[in-house]
Order: sequence, then structure tokens, then C-alpha cells
Amino acid sequence: MLNINTVTVIGATGAMGANIAGIFASFGNAKVFCVSRDIDKAKKTIPQIIKSVRADAIVNNLIPADFSMLEECVKQSDLVFESSIEDLDIKREIAIVVGKNLPLHSISGTGSSGLSITTLAECYPEEVRKQFFGIHLFNPPYTLPLCELIPTIYSDPTIQKDLNNYLTEILRRKVVEVKDSPAFLGNRIGFQFINEALQYAEKYQDYGGIDYIDALLGTFTGRTMAPLITSDFVGLDVHKAIVDNLYKGTNDYAHDTFLLPDYANELIHEGRLGKKSNGGLYQLVKYGNGFKRQTVYDIKTGLYRDVIPYAFPFVNRMNAFLSEGEYQKCFEELVGNRSMEAELCLSFLLKYIVYSLYVANEVGDDISAADDVMATGFNWCPPLAMYHALSTVTNVSALIEERLPELSGLGFVDELLASIKKSKYDYRMYFKSGRISG
Repeated sequence: MLNINTVTVIGATGAMGANIAGIFASFGNAKVFCVSRDIDKAKKTIPQIIKSVRADAIVNNLIPADFSMLEECVKQSDLVFESSIEDLDIKREIAIVVGKNLPLHSISGTGSSGLSITTLAECYPEEVRKQFFGIHLFNPPYTLPLCELIPTIYSDPTIQKDLNNYLTEILRRKVVEVKDSPAFLGNRIGFQFINEALQYAEKYQDYGGIDYIDALLGTFTGRTMAPLITSDFVGLDVHKAIVDNLYKGTNDYAHDTFLLPDYANELIHEGRLGKKSNGGLYQLVKYGNGFKRQTVYDIKTGLYRDVIPYAFPFVNRMNAFLSEGEYQKCFEELVGNRSMEAELCLSFLLKYIVYSLYVANEVGDDISAADDVMATGFNWCPPLAMYHALSTVTNVSALIEERLPELSGLGFVDELLASIKKSKYDYRMYFKSGRISG
């Protein structure tokens, strides 16, 4: 087992960097240098870090620092974690400093959500490249335990095994080892779904657009948060970085679903990035008397309006069955209802199953990796469990052939579905009654 007693987190004043610093300080009981460009900002972030892991006792483990102190921090560290913005030039500058000062027993890692880990490894001196890994955690890491561990062609297998054990046993992460591929596994699956939902919001803007699509894909479809609310939570700028990278770096059958719609690009250009800027796809309006009003961006008018409390009959019936624990009747309603809204909902879930299996075969060790990343990184009903849920009422392969012939016609779907194994996750944990949730 690795002895990780001192850690440097570079970019600790960012939301993700701060949360990760808290994980090292609490779960790992490590001394953590919280490095920022501005030491005063680093000092002000300490209470935020403590709050993120709900552990006041870690205050003495957290040491604010700035970039002028980085060399000395690295020299003292058993692990250096870079959590800077997704910019290769900035990460290269950091790598030069870290690489010159990294002890030979230490590990260097990046929290990049999609840049090539091999390219980043090549920013380091040859003698320490074997110590460098992608360590991609999900936000917020206190409640989402997924960690994608990404080795490169330079990575030392022994160090990789020890790092996996440390992340699993000490930091209590669900570690999934994945190949160095754009957006890795979890974000590739998750943001394919979310970005296609953004595209459908534009396609169905006459029906309501953003909140219309979210109302069709809420908690009753096996997720804690509707997909476009999720995009707002992550930040439209982060969303854009992920899907742009996927559109540029992949070329699979779902390639066009990674194109960001024009209206989302316009919102980003206007600085409307989502929850962090109180105005993106949704906007919470606060009045002086304490009254709050939830609004949504109307694609057709370009203005914000009140969220519509949609009442789709098939959703109401599914929610009623879920509230009584009648899961089979719930899925029978979804499959048997032939309204346009039910068909849209079902098509998203079927495409989610197929794309998850497809990407897991390419990027993960096996198809079960898709279950692990979606359950522990997104808190969505994982694809194998989703397949099991629908198979309680229908033949899923035949359903895909009937409802999505363009997907079935690709030629590999039957082979993918034939490889399905029983999920270790219980689908009943994820399907919950209720409207869109955010």
C-alpha cells in the first residue's frame, strides 16, 4: 500500500480542486498543500473545503499556498494532483514545474476530464512519466465515489496497482480503469445522453423545449436529476468543453449527437453558464421579499419564462406505480403507451443502453464498467440494470428493432445485447416517482 502522507493539490480554489483536497485531507488523513495563484484566495477556500466533506477536524491538514511555493510543496509531496482548467498550455506549464521537482517515489496525477493523458504525460521528463496517471473524480466527490484511473503507455504497472489500491481502500473510491480516450467512459456516455437531450429541446421548442424534454426524462426514468438540469449544474462551459472534445476526437455512430446546439453556444457567449452564474438553461429569480421563481430559457423567444408543470398522462401513471412499488406496471406503461412523449422517453432509454455497451467495449475492461461509471459517477440507473428493468416486461432486442430500426440496422446491436450479463445494481434504487428534480 502506498504511504500518502503529504499531497499537493494544484488549483485547490476551483470547485473540483477544493472538493478533492477535502477528500485527501479527510479520507486519506493527509497533509494537503492547497495551491492557488493567490494565497489569500487559497486561505478563503479552506472553510469551503471543510464544508465539502463535513469534517471540521481536517482544518489542520489544509495548508494554503501559492505558485511561488509550488516547487517546495512538490518536493515534500507523496502525491501531486493537478486540478487546473482544461487548457493544455496551462497544464503543460504546471507539468514543467512538477516534473523538475517530483520525488522519484511520488505520484503525479491530473484530474482532467477529457484531455489526452498520454499527451500530458509527455509534458514530463522521461524519468518520471511512469509515475503519472489520469485520476478523474466526479463532482461532488463526497457523494459520487467514482474515480476513473487512466494509465498511459509510460505508466508503471506496479505503481498503477498500488495507486488503484490506495484510491479504493484509503480514499474509498469506486475505481474503474479505462483507456486514454476522449472524455474517458463516464462522461462520454453521460454527455452523449445530455447533449442529445439539448438537441431535442431545440427540435421540440414548439412544445416547450428545455423543460419539456426534462419533464420526459426526470426521476421516474432512473436518475436523480433531469439531464438538462444536470448540464446547468455542471456548467454549460464545462459541458461545451466535453462535447467539443468528443466531437473532435471520436467518430462513432453517435458522432453528430455531440454537436452543441446554437442556442447553448449563445448562452455561453452571453456568460449564462448555469447554476454557477444563476442563469443558463434555467434561472432562479429572487425577489426582495424572499419570494423565488424558477424560470427556464425559452429557445423560441430567447427569453426566460416560468417552468411549465407538464402533466403527461403516461408520466403520471408511471409515477403512481412507482410510488406503490409496482415497477413492472410502471415499465408496462412506458413500453405500451404510444403517445409521442412516451415514445421519446423510451427511445432515449433504449439508446442509452446501446451506446453505453458500445463505448464500454471500446474504452472499459468489459461492459460492466458502464454500469459502474453511471451508477457511481452520475447516480443514474446503470445500463445493464436498465436493460433488466425493461426486460421484465418485454424483449429489449425486439423492442429496439421495432422502435429504433435505424439503430438496430447498424449491425452490432444484437451482438452487444447478447453479451449482457446480470447487473450488480438493483434498478429499483434509481426509479423514483416525482417531476424533474434540480
